[in-house]
Amino acid sequence: MNSSPRPARPRFVLGGLWRWLMPVLLVLLFLAVLFWLPWQARQMETTERQEQLIADTLWVEQTIRFELTRNEEALAALGAEVAEGKLDDAALRARLAQMLKLSHELEQVRWFDPGLRLLAASAAPGAPSLRAPAQDTAEMARAGRVGRYAEPYPGAAPGKRLLDYHLPLFRNGVYVGSLVATVDLKILLDETVPWWFAQDNAISLVDRDETVLAKRAAAGPGRGVYTHKRALDLTGATVMLATDSVKSEPRLLPNLLVGSVVLLALGLLISLMALWRHIARRLAAEGALRQQMAFRTAMENSLVTGLRARDLEGRVTYVNPAFCRMVGYPAEELLGKTPPMPYWAPEAMAVYQQRFASVLAGEATQQFETIFQRSDGMRVPVLIFEAPLVDSDGRQTGWMSSILDISDLKRVEELNRQQQEKLQASARLATMGEISSMLAHELNQPLAAIASYTTGALNVLGRAQDKGQSVDAGLLQPALEQASLQAQRAGQIIRSVHEFVKKREPQRQQLGVQALVDGIHALIELQARKYYVLVETSIAPGLPCVSADRMMLEQVLLNLTRNGIEAMQDIAPGRRLLRIAATCEQGQVCVAVIDQGHGIAPEVAERLFSPFFSTKAEGMGMGLSVCRSAVEFHGGSLKHAANPDGGTIFSFSLPAQAAPLG
Repeated sequence: MNSSPRPARPRFVLGGLWRWLMPVLLVLLFLAVLFWLPWQARQMETTERQEQLIADTLWVEQTIRFELTRNEEALAALGAEVAEGKLDDAALRARLAQMLKLSHELEQVRWFDPGLRLLAASAAPGAPSLRAPAQDTAEMARAGRVGRYAEPYPGAAPGKRLLDYHLPLFRNGVYVGSLVATVDLKILLDETVPWWFAQDNAISLVDRDETVLAKRAAAGPGRGVYTHKRALDLTGATVMLATDSVKSEPRLLPNLLVGSVVLLALGLLISLMALWRHIARRLAAEGALRQQMAFRTAMENSLVTGLRARDLEGRVTYVNPAFCRMVGYPAEELLGKTPPMPYWAPEAMAVYQQRFASVLAGEATQQFETIFQRSDGMRVPVLIFEAPLVDSDGRQTGWMSSILDISDLKRVEELNRQQQEKLQASARLATMGEISSMLAHELNQPLAAIASYTTGALNVLGRAQDKGQSVDAGLLQPALEQASLQAQRAGQIIRSVHEFVKKREPQRQQLGVQALVDGIHALIELQARKYYVLVETSIAPGLPCVSADRMMLEQVLLNLTRNGIEAMQDIAPGRRLLRIAATCEQGQVCVAVIDQGHGIAPEVAERLFSPFFSTKAEGMGMGLSVCRSAVEFHGGSLKHAANPDGGTIFSFSLPAQAAPLG
């Protein structure tokens, strides 16, 4: 008795300890965030400033390099003309003056002969010869046959730094001298660095020894906090672009950030109070929700009806286990997917797309039959009920579908159809038996009468011969007339039976192809559904009528469509498409039945319309022969051709009537 309450005390103590420990942990978390957030904000701002400085420096470096490249290209164009001797002294001076005018950073341009003696210069008098380091650079440029920069050197004015670019000139492979362009680095820096960048940074050009060659500091010296160096990548010379921002490090606690932290602290305290107030209520609600979800899950798992929910865009948001079993796919492969769905059968893809377009337009069919394709390829006929999915506010959020597997129902319908066919066959056999009995009974009397009259006539003839007398024609005439009447009666009986067998004489009438197809479309669909064949019709509008017997043309069309459907039973389901097309060409109404089956072999095509020839084990070989006879009876022709997409095209043409079908 004393042992039962003991386990509850530790749980109570732990629960109370957790209630005290939780606020302490929250306060510690808040203090950690209070110190971490300003430091993190400062680090982010520092990183952002440094990255911005690097990006701007790269842009300035590219601008300077672009200006130098432009000068190199202009000098190369001039050098090509100088090497070929195309410029006289006046033209050369004009070109040199133009280069200095277009590029302010160029101090002068000089032309030296192969002995490096001055031949011409843009600024008189110009240095008559090159400095020793420059001569080395000229020799290296000559040896490499490409332009080359010399190391920067001091100019005539104090603090002035110059940079020479040596371009060797060749005529027919022979060195004829060099063009040397001198760049003032200070002017180059002033011309290429934009004012906005100079307002925030001190920009310098330095050599390999960190000696400042040129400098621009419109806003004063940099603070050394955000700096970056970038080499100009000049062949033969080492010149780097150095930037030093005038900005200082960001403050640790900006006012806006402090206010944000205070507001965050107040919001956190208020949230904690609301959390403690509603935690019990939330736990109770969660418990009730778990019970409801468990009950709903158990109920949905026990259903044999498939359930599927889709949003307004057609995306699957829910499926129950019965639906997954029906299509053979797990829920994770279906949720979130949009059409085309993996369980759509290829032969009915157009119908699915049409119905899906209606769903997106808000006009879903409430009830319809279709087929699904399981993951193993098996077809499942289903009956689908669609209904709008409405939330608690009355807004439609999607569509809810209930799916019934009607495979058993279809099997029962097929068995009933087969049974009906057997009953009809039995009825036809019984009818033929009745006709046979009737034929024997009806023919017995006139044949017996004919026998009696002919026997009497023979007896009269025999007695007359025995007596040697001549026969009186008037005596024989009544008997022979009666025998003739009985023979006519027997012939009429034969004709009646014949009329019964063939049902009636052909009755021609004005018949439209659309009405003809519509009259037997249900029978064609019944045959097509057995082999999962999709039937399409393409009847040209305004077709003329034909004068024909409806039943004979219906039998022709039924035979051709049945042959096309059966020809596709062994091909891939996605290719099982039967098309019925009708056009008017040269006064003939042409009707074509197009399948995508196995086609017709050449040796079979030769005997295709022969009586009693069939490629089917159970066939009698009369179908196509009868069809051709029926078409030719109406003055038309029946032919066949290979389908370019695979299969066969059977077509028959009939003379068109003057009046079109209304």
